[in-house]
Amino acid sequence: MAITNPQSGTNVHEIADGIFRINTPVTLPGAAGAFSFNQYLIADDEPLLFHTGLRGLFPLVRAAVAYVLPAAGLRHIAFSHVEADECGALNDWLAAAPQAAPLCGNVAAVVSIGDLADRPPRALADGEVMALGRHRVQWLDAPHLPHAWECGFLLEQSTGTLLCGDLFTQPGDGRAALTEADILGPSEAFRQAMDYFSHSTHAGALLEKLAATRPTTLACMHGSAWRGDGAALLRELSAVLTA
Repeated sequence: MAITNPQSGTNVHEIADGIFRINTPVTLPGAAGAFSFNQYLIADDEPLLFHTGLRGLFPLVRAAVAYVLPAAGLRHIAFSHVEADECGALNDWLAAAPQAAPLCGNVAAVVSIGDLADRPPRALADGEVMALGRHRVQWLDAPHLPHAWECGFLLEQSTGTLLCGDLFTQPGDGRAALTEADILGPSEAFRQAMDYFSHSTHAGALLEKLAATRPTTLACMHGSAWRGDGAALLRELSAVLTA
């Protein structure tokens, strides 16, 4: 792990071959306590950043990206859904990376990003695969899982890494970059307190769709990334949600 900013604690860690987790610990207001924001950088011929981070975090995240590769060389700025920590710094990244374009699902492109972004988005259909070089990413529509109509995730196929956004959100500073310990228990305790899921009737089917990809690494946006039988863990989450 490399600390790229000693004041903020922003750090970079390679969690899978060519996939780097950028983590910034923060303190939430009130009694919520320690929390973290993660971005994921896929280093390849066409580098991809998943989650832009909040606008206020942009200088920290840009410096962390630059630790791995030139930030100006980014080609794809991707995210799960439209929310400040997901794509708040999108236009900052488009200014910093002249060849980059937003990358999102069709719904996000039509209802938000075609208007919000300073450059037109590259929209991916459900199941569409895009090559970055030696890495291949597949877009998976997941409306309202855990929230937002346009929500979706990326699976990096060669490493079995599911960039799973707000699923398995864990409290704490997230300094353990990659864990094989329980993340379902802490994430469920956090969900019960915050109630940020949409409670969609399709959640079970969508989680089974994700489980069918058989990921071995879950790249969570908040907290530690996780390594293990991702299909089993996604099905455990489904059982909890539908209980």
